[in-house]
Amino acid sequence: MSAFERYLSCWVALCILIGVSLGELLPWLFHAIARLEFAQVNLPLGFLMWVMIIPMLAKVDFAALSQVRQHSKGIVITLLINWLVKPCLMALLGWIFIRHCFAGMLPAAQVDSYIAGLILLAAAPCTAMVFVWSRLAQGDPLFTLSQVALNDSIMMFGYGPLVGLLLGMSAITVPWATLTTSVVLYIIIPVLLAQLARKILMSKSQAVFERAMRVAGHGSIAALLLTLVLLFGFQGHAIIAQPLVIALLAIPIMIQVFFSAGLAYWLNYKAREQHSVAGPSALIGASNFFELAVATAISLFGFHSGAALATVVGVLIEVPAMLAVVYIVNRSRAWYQGDQA
Repeated sequence: MSAFERYLSCWVALCILIGVSLGELLPWLFHAIARLEFAQVNLPLGFLMWVMIIPMLAKVDFAALSQVRQHSKGIVITLLINWLVKPCLMALLGWIFIRHCFAGMLPAAQVDSYIAGLILLAAAPCTAMVFVWSRLAQGDPLFTLSQVALNDSIMMFGYGPLVGLLLGMSAITVPWATLTTSVVLYIIIPVLLAQLARKILMSKSQAVFERAMRVAGHGSIAALLLTLVLLFGFQGHAIIAQPLVIALLAIPIMIQVFFSAGLAYWLNYKAREQHSVAGPSALIGASNFFELAVATAISLFGFHSGAALATVVGVLIEVPAMLAVVYIVNRSRAWYQGDQA
C-alpha cells in the first residue's frame, strides 16, 4: 500500500479539520463554489470527480471478462453479495439505526438524507482499492480483475435502477432525472474515457501506461482530498452542532462491512472455492466505490446534505475496516485450506 492508502483515515481526519475551519473562516468562498452549477451539476465537483475516478477505471481491463468462467462459483457469490445482499442490508440497517435507534440523536430534517447516503454507498461496488486488499490477502489476481471488470460493466446499467428502487422502498423521493444524469456523468462517460485512454497508452507500451497511471494517481489523490475539504467546509456547522453524527453513521457501515465479508467468505467455503478466491470475494463484497457514492450524493442532495456526509463517513472508515477483514482472511487461511483438503 502507498503511504496515502495506508493512512487514508488520517488524511480524511485532517480534511475534516481543514474543511470545517475554512468553512467557518471563509463561508463566502464555499457559497460561491456551490453556485457554480449547470443543469444541477456542480462544475468544480464534476471536474474533481473525473480527475479522481478516471485513473481508477483506466486500470480495469475489460478483456478479463472472458475469464469469469474460471471461478464461476466465486463470481456468482460476489455478485450476489454486491448487488443484492449488501445494498438491501444497508437499507435495512439505515431503517433500524438511523430512522429508529438513533433518531433522537440526529437532526430530524436529515434522517432521510442519511439513509439515502448509506444506500448510495452500499450500492457501489469497489473498483480501485480492492486490488490493494486482494494483494494483501494473497488473492487470485485474475479473479479479482475479472470480478471488478464485471462489476463495472453491471454498474453502468444497474446502479441507477438499484439506487432508485431502494430509495423508493425507504420512502425517499427519487429525483430520477438527476440520478440518470449522475450515472451518465460519473459512470458511463468516465468508463468510456478511461478505456480510451488505456487503449492509447497501452498501444505505446506497458511502461508508458504504468508511468501515466502513477502521474494520474497523484492527481486522483489530490482531487479526493480537495473534494473532502469542500464537503466538510459545507458540513462544518452540522458537525460542530452534532459531533456524534459521524460515529453514529459509522455503526451501520461497519456492520454492513463485516456481515457482507463474512457471508461471502462462508459461502465460498461452502462452495469449496479456493482460499485465493474466497479472500478477494469477501473483500470485494464488503468494500465500496466511495468516490462514486460521494459524487452521486452531492448531485442528488447537495453539498450540505446528510447524504453527502454519510458517504464521506464511508471514506473515513474504509481503510481500518478493510484491513481488519484482510487480517481475518489471512489468519484463517490454515483453517480454510485444512478443511478444504
